[in-house]
This record gives sequence, C-alpha cells and structure tokens, in this order.
Amino acid sequence: QVPLVESGGGLVQAGGSLRLSCSGSETIFKAPAMGWYRRAPGKQRELIATVTNDGHTNYRASVKGRFTISKNSEQNILNLQMDNLKPEDTGVYYCSAAESLDTLQIIATLSDDNWGQGTQVTVSS
Repeated sequence: QVPLVESGGGLVQAGGSLRLSCSGSETIFKAPAMGWYRRAPGKQRELIATVTNDGHTNYRASVKGRFTISKNSEQNILNLQMDNLKPEDTGVYYCSAAESLDTLQIIATLSDDNWGQGTQVTVSS
C-alpha cells in the first residue's frame, strides 16, 4: 500500500517549468504539515518545500522564488510548481505528510523502503 503517489516529472531544458502532483487519501491530507523532498543523484534526500494547514509555506534557499507549493484539500492533491528550473534541480521528488514541520525534517532521513517511487525530474543544460 502506497499512501502517497507522486507524478508530473519529466525531462525539461534549463529555464523550463514542471508541475508535480502528489495524491493520497483524505486522512493523510488532514495532516498538519505536508512537504516535498528531492533526492539528487549521489546525495541525501532533502526537504525543499513545506505547507501547513493554516497555509504557511516555507522553502529551502536553493528553490525559494522559483518553486511554489500548494495544497488542495478538497481534491487531496499537493502540488509543486517549479519554474526557472536548473540542472541542479535534477533528482527524484517525493511528498510526505506529518504532524509537524520538525517531523517532516526527520522523515527525510528514513531509508528508501519507507518511500514510494517518487517522480523523476531531469533538467538539461
């Protein structure tokens, strides 16, 4: 059973845009905090964008101003709009939900068998 399913990745040239989606059950989308993660080739998974139930968003410095996270609780979809993509944005993107922002950070360290397939984003130069 995969609680969250990511989609929308692909191959894009630098400067282009992609919109990622994450879908799941109503129960999961009631969680106080949700986030998007990225695992770049050869690197650890990192939390890059978060949104809380009160609409507060936060971004990793490397994506701030280029990525926008949004949550549609009626449709149970979490989106990540990615604009002005750079080659260093290449990686597998995942989403998750948790009881707090701190827990979202901790989740990033979980082993791969705790995650779904994610969605691959490749940005060519």
